[in-house]
Amino acid sequence: MNLLDRYIFKSVLGSCLAAVGLFGFVLMLGNAIRDLLSLVLAGQLPLTTFGELLLLLIPFVVSYALPMGMLTGVLLTLGRLSADSEITAMRAAGISVGRIARPVIILGVLGMATGLYINFEAMPRARLQYQKELADAVRVNPLRFIMPRTFIRDFPGFVIYVGDKQGPVLSNFWLWELDDQQRVERLVRAESGRFDYDEENNALLLTLLKAQVEARDRINPEDFSTPPLVGTFDKTEQVRLPLDNLFGRSSVRQKLKWMTYDQLQQESARLAVMEVAPENAREHAREQMKVKLTVQEKLQNALAMLSFALIGVPLGIKVSRRETSANLGVAVAMALGYYFLTVMVNWLDRHPEYRPDLLFWIPNLIFLAIGLWLFSRIHKQ
Repeated sequence: MNLLDRYIFKSVLGSCLAAVGLFGFVLMLGNAIRDLLSLVLAGQLPLTTFGELLLLLIPFVVSYALPMGMLTGVLLTLGRLSADSEITAMRAAGISVGRIARPVIILGVLGMATGLYINFEAMPRARLQYQKELADAVRVNPLRFIMPRTFIRDFPGFVIYVGDKQGPVLSNFWLWELDDQQRVERLVRAESGRFDYDEENNALLLTLLKAQVEARDRINPEDFSTPPLVGTFDKTEQVRLPLDNLFGRSSVRQKLKWMTYDQLQQESARLAVMEVAPENAREHAREQMKVKLTVQEKLQNALAMLSFALIGVPLGIKVSRRETSANLGVAVAMALGYYFLTVMVNWLDRHPEYRPDLLFWIPNLIFLAIGLWLFSRIHKQ
């Protein structure tokens, strides 16, 4: 690799790393706000565990940030070189566009190899570990999310309010039981109570003392023309509140996207030899297609690194922009178009007869075709 190759390679690599960092930060921030921020604010998640979970998020966000970062880095670097007339000087010296693009294509191939490793190995392992540690961290003290003087809406069909909490002992307890239309069917007020954790069934057991229960009409709970049925109890029976929707169980169910390449191949082999009844044949074919789609999605996401590098060279030279925001906007728009096409293919998982696993090649083939067409246009100029 001569001086010119090293210059272009280092320039594009620096821009790509900066862009990957930017997109990765945005994606990580979104995931952290969605999954972790509420747990941290509620005191359920220690800051040390929060930091560990953020580190485990890196392979996940990088798997999506790499293609966008590659396209952005190429557009920024080649656009700047073209705007500064450096590309013109290179071509005047007899260097072809293909020769200029060689270090970028090499970087795209290296990026594709990195993407394959992240998609098939690093990301699945980190994502599964992330889910396990998140569930375990919250399960260490499942009562942390019971915050005094706060309306708790985490349990489907219930709203809970606790005036004070000392360990598992509660005081000034209120519970509203809601119907499917979020109307109050029953109101429970208690002077005190206690939460116990049933680890085996992953549920909270609620026992109330000196409780008053108001039961309303289940058909029309908002009809106040008839008085509600009221009952008082010195001690109620235990009420079971499942936590599966909040924390999940200790054994996190491994999704297909969280499987490594070897695990996906094993799952494919398992489904291939499975005997199914004729009435379940269509659903079985759909399960097999899901595995193929997962493999293709990971593969095509890595191949997009090369496609974006190829299309970014002529596009960056042609637009000749120094403006970072303009090039960033072009890159984001093209990346969104690519991911939209992949999402459309994923929608066909219910129709294995259309071979959506092969249709996954369409987005990359389109971008490769556009890149080659742009190369031919610039070469003729």
